[in-house]
Formats: sequence, C-alpha cells, structure tokens
Amino acid sequence: MAHFEVAEIVAALHAVRNEWRDLQRRSREPGAREFPSRDALARIVESLKGALFPMRLGPHDLRHESEDFYVGHTLDAALQALLSQARLELHFNARHAPRSASEIDEAATAAVRSFANRLPELRRLLDSDVLAAYQGDPAARSVDEVLLCYPGVLAMIHHRLAHELYSLDLPLLARIVAELAHGQTGIDIHPGARIDAGFFIDHGTGVVIGETAVIGKRVRLYQAVTLGAKRFPTDTEGNLQKGLPRHPVVEDDVVIYAGATILGRVTLGKGAVIGGNVWITDDVPPGASVTQASLQKNNAPRG
Repeated sequence: MAHFEVAEIVAALHAVRNEWRDLQRRSREPGAREFPSRDALARIVESLKGALFPMRLGPHDLRHESEDFYVGHTLDAALQALLSQARLELHFNARHAPRSASEIDEAATAAVRSFANRLPELRRLLDSDVLAAYQGDPAARSVDEVLLCYPGVLAMIHHRLAHELYSLDLPLLARIVAELAHGQTGIDIHPGARIDAGFFIDHGTGVVIGETAVIGKRVRLYQAVTLGAKRFPTDTEGNLQKGLPRHPVVEDDVVIYAGATILGRVTLGKGAVIGGNVWITDDVPPGASVTQASLQKNNAPRG
C-alpha cells in the first residue's frame, strides 16, 4: 500500500488556512460554521421547487390527494433550513456592523417570513414565464415540457427565489442560489436584476444579466446575450463604486437575438427588436429595429 505524508499535508493546510484568516481578519477561536452552506442551499432550493410545482418538480410518486400535505411538510422543513442559513449570513455580516444574537435572530426570522409570504406571487410570476416560453417557442409541445426541460425556465425559478432573498438583505444566500442555476444552465443572472412577468430566455447558454438591469414585461432573449456594464466608476482612492445603476433598462415587449451585447445604463424602448451579434451602447427608441446592417449604414463615412 502506498504511503502518503498525510499528517504533514494536514499541518501545512492548517498553516495556509490560518494565513488566510489572518489576512482577512477572521477569528481563530473554536466555534461553529461561519458561512452559509452551498450544499444546504441546493437542498433548500430543490425543496422549494417541489413546493412551488409539486406534481411536476416534486416526488415522482406524489398523488393529488396528498399534494397539500406534501407542500406543507416540505415548505416547513425548507423554511426552517433557510432560517438557519439566514442566521449564518447575518452573523457573518455582524463582524462589520455588530448586532446582538437576539437582533440577528429577529432579523433572520422576519426575512424568512417575508420570503415565505411572497411564494404565491412568485408562483404566479413563474407561471407567466412558463407560458411565455411555451408561446414563444414553436418547438414546445406543452407547458409541462417547458417547465421540466427548458434551462431558461430553470434559471428563472432560481432567479425569482434569489431576487427575493437579495431584496431582503440576504445577498450571499441570493448569490449562491443564482450561481447554482448558472452552473447548471450557463445562464448568469445576478440576483439584483429586476425582471417583470413573462420573461423568456430561449436556449440560454452564455446569457449574462447584470445586477442593476431592469427588464419589463414579455421580454425575450436568445443565447449569448449580454446586458452588461460599459464602465466601472471608482472613488477617489481607486476602489470600485458598488451599487450604481450601470446596466441596461429593457422596456416591455423587447426581443434581443443571439449574441447581442448591450452595455451601460441605456434604454431599449418598448417593442424594440435587437438583431444578432450587435453591439449597443446608446439608447434605442421604442419600436426600432437594430441590426448589423443598420449599424453599418449609420456608421458609414459620408462623402
């Protein structure tokens, strides 16, 4: 049997961890876990998906007559687990803005209660996303196929949940939920992005939607679309200024085809159509159609 210097490696890893903790000004005191768990959030999201869509995303042997019992039991367990993760995030944040344990517990409980009360409205929003995907794709044979198979719908389930957590001042939990979908679908939606009803991402791989993007009703995106920032302002010390509006505003009924890149706080007016592989850094008026040919014509030298 081969022999490995495990004890020495363990000691060396211990030293490296302590170097990192000292650099980050973290405590070395013995204690419980400091951070939310990605694995725990993954289990919570799977349970929430089952509670939102029990007969399609719940257990395979679920029957209609036991649907409410399953939803109640699953939801209660998921919310209790989410409360534990919320406490961890708020405890971690309290390093910079000290709060008592009772204050943290009260804030975490209030946040998870608000999250729970929003779930019926999130289900309505997700129904509108599923319908938009079914109505917008001629290859879709049923709304059930869309919910079970479409990566854009999976990404939106995660986003609707993540955005609520983000809005409740739980940004780390929100980001983990968003990144779980990113890893599965290749669709990267920051949980801060505000997306209205009836949103459809077709195919999806490579789509990027930034934190301060605002998207209206019945908007459709195709693969490799970027709603990104044009520049990143810094303060007088050269640090990035966070939270500034820096991503596009997309009004109702806009269609953005594959590979389009829209950068900065520009507005795509209602009903605009953005062609594939175009690069946009200026406002687009309502109802306009922007293609590579139109951009080349507008940018051509005039004699």
